[in-house]
Amino acid sequence: MEENLRFYSYIGEKFQLKQQDIRTYSPLALAYIGDGVYELIIRSILVGKGNCPVNKLHRKSSSLVKASAQAELIYSIMEDLTEEEKTIYKRGRNAKSYTTAKNATMIDYRTATGLEALVGYLYLTEQMDRLLILIKTGLSRMGEGTWNTKNLQ
Repeated sequence: MEENLRFYSYIGEKFQLKQQDIRTYSPLALAYIGDGVYELIIRSILVGKGNCPVNKLHRKSSSLVKASAQAELIYSIMEDLTEEEKTIYKRGRNAKSYTTAKNATMIDYRTATGLEALVGYLYLTEQMDRLLILIKTGLSRMGEGTWNTKNLQ
């Protein structure tokens, strides 16, 4: 069932936001929204796995949204990206950020920013099916060591 979710349009409609040309957004603006969307997807998956203590959910989600895990995910799906998606990723990766990496190498931090920019772009252009397919593929390729949720409960 290929249904494209229009969550962003729905929010815009409810708050009477004018439509913007997403192509004019800076890569860091895309990464800003992409960071939140990616974390929401990860948290949704974890909560969907079953009820468990919040501290366990937090530890697991933190391990999946940190820069090194995001870098691993984007590397695992790079061959699946379209040319347009690779361009968006590279724009995010190469953007000059005024923040520094905390608990991450600069390479992982910039790579993660590229992933977040791609996530933000796919979200804002309402390509949720594509976004979820890429994240699901990446998580499965990262392996059970990273993505094991059996120990949550």
